[in-house]
Amino acid sequence: MSGYDRGRGRGRGGRGEYYKNKYGGGGRGRGGGHRGYGVDGTRQESSSQFNSFRESNTERSYQDLIKTLSYIDNKSYPAYHDIESSQGGWVCEHAPRFQLFIGRAQSDPYAKPTRCRIVVPAASAQFPRELHLNKIRSIALADYISRRFYSECRSMGADQCNQGTKGGWSGPKGGDIQIAPPTQHVMEQTAVMVHHETGDVIAQFTVNLPARGRTILGQKAIDIFEQVVPHFVAKSLVYSTYREDLLKHHVLSIEDQHWVRNQLSIKGLVAFVPNGAILPRASGADDRPMQDSRDQRVVRFESPESMRVSFDLPNLKTTIHGMGIQKGVNLVVGGGFHGKSTLLSAIQLGVYDKIPGDGREFCVCDESSVKIRAEDGRCVTNVDISSFISNLPFGKGTNNFTTLDASGSTSQASNIIEALEVGSKTLLIDEDTCATNFMIRDEKMVELVSPDHEPITPFVKKVQSLFQEKGVSSIIVVGGSGDFFDVADNVIMMNNYQCFDVTRRAKEIVEKWTKLTDSKINSLPFGNIASRYPKGDVFVPNDKVAVRSPTTISYGSTDVDVSGLEQIVGMSQTQSIALILQMIPKLTRYETTLDQMLIQLDQIMDEQGLQVIDIGEFHGGLARPRKFEIAGAINRLRILGSLIQK
Repeated sequence: MSGYDRGRGRGRGGRGEYYKNKYGGGGRGRGGGHRGYGVDGTRQESSSQFNSFRESNTERSYQDLIKTLSYIDNKSYPAYHDIESSQGGWVCEHAPRFQLFIGRAQSDPYAKPTRCRIVVPAASAQFPRELHLNKIRSIALADYISRRFYSECRSMGADQCNQGTKGGWSGPKGGDIQIAPPTQHVMEQTAVMVHHETGDVIAQFTVNLPARGRTILGQKAIDIFEQVVPHFVAKSLVYSTYREDLLKHHVLSIEDQHWVRNQLSIKGLVAFVPNGAILPRASGADDRPMQDSRDQRVVRFESPESMRVSFDLPNLKTTIHGMGIQKGVNLVVGGGFHGKSTLLSAIQLGVYDKIPGDGREFCVCDESSVKIRAEDGRCVTNVDISSFISNLPFGKGTNNFTTLDASGSTSQASNIIEALEVGSKTLLIDEDTCATNFMIRDEKMVELVSPDHEPITPFVKKVQSLFQEKGVSSIIVVGGSGDFFDVADNVIMMNNYQCFDVTRRAKEIVEKWTKLTDSKINSLPFGNIASRYPKGDVFVPNDKVAVRSPTTISYGSTDVDVSGLEQIVGMSQTQSIALILQMIPKLTRYETTLDQMLIQLDQIMDEQGLQVIDIGEFHGGLARPRKFEIAGAINRLRILGSLIQK
């Protein structure tokens, strides 16, 4: 069991025992791990002798915070503004030393919780320099710490609100602490951050400030800040509480996964799946690995010998073997329910590193890989889809295609061109989520409906030229048509979750049918990829911005549906995308293409950190999205004219 798992489940006194003893009652409060990570409302000021305290930029002692909470006990709820300390912070001098910053206090018990930040200086945290030697290691270290922080929060019941025995408006409420829940993936996030140069540790979370009705429960707030918060610091943010071997293995494993991904192109690969990997997940709603049962053992992945490659890991000092998928056009074939889509799903999430024990560690792919699918009904703004679609009825052009209700074929064509526009070099496609008429068109249909009356050039006729002309590889799951054999460089078969290289056999079939029918798929030149320019003023929301779910952003008067962006892996990434959309007016002050703007944004986040997108707000619910998912959200904003060609 890993170090950050030790506190999972019920504590010695049962889940929430601590808060039940302190506050009475129990039960999980309204909202979940993501509650409180939205756009803040209007600030309400309060008047008291502590106002000058709150507005000062100087540090204040932790005892001053406790005195302030005692002073505002039983006062009206807006008096909580007196504990705000976004500049100076409250300094706890007891070991381990830390500084607590409290952001804009919520205006009432039902408002979004109050954001807080803890800063533990390196001298107190004492994590060895080697664990945060560079940015990758600091991200991995922060990930491990955040899992411990989250586990401690749950094990002591601090994530449960105070409902007491008397519910309703006048009853006690609040008191819960929330930290963004970790996923199976390791990425830059803001719940916990470690500065890779100084070693300072920063943790960000929310506190639902306790009250009865609109009356402050000061003593209960004192319990939170005097007992619970220091406990979190002592148990989660200090090196001495960790097992050195588990922590070091986590950090080095993440860095080695990152290294393998960077080695792919050097070896002429677009993806790698290690032997022994567990690719199936527990369920569609549970991203943890499927476990062996009494009746059946989960099939571990094993590479075909002909596709086997090896990597000597620089940190873990071991050699891993597995299947290397080469650049070019790659097919994954096989019967239904034999593991084709499971393999592709693991590959498409190979753009992220995984925690040890996930089962997909070292299953990596080209970092620019984009999953492509059809999305009936999505909006498209000024995209040149003429490479695939032309000669629409009534003379409608496709060089600058715009619609609020795309068909399956036009949406899939747009998804491909949009991915290429921002630099994708690998497309991942599963026929189950594709428009059939976009992918293939057999000879019988060609004979019945002549090419003069068919505006769609199927993908099968473009996929090889896409690689030859643009250097863009493809991994395509197919099970219903052998036409792709004609243009494939490599063919993999999944049978009972076992993987076989059937490239030679596929080529033999192509040769046989070519002789019988005197026909073969002929590739066509790919065509143009037009750059577009974001119009900054269009991205100014005329109303509130809120993230409704991991797949929906309410942006002013419209919704941005990102459900088609399958490589978004959590609410925290969607939260970041919502904030980035609001930055676009500033990022487009000068005429820049969409790709140039996204490159500039990546440089800003590389230099200043992810928190740059929400400066000063102590937002602990953010995770860094790739530029491809940011572009995907921009492309799905249902406002015509948001992107233009020049």
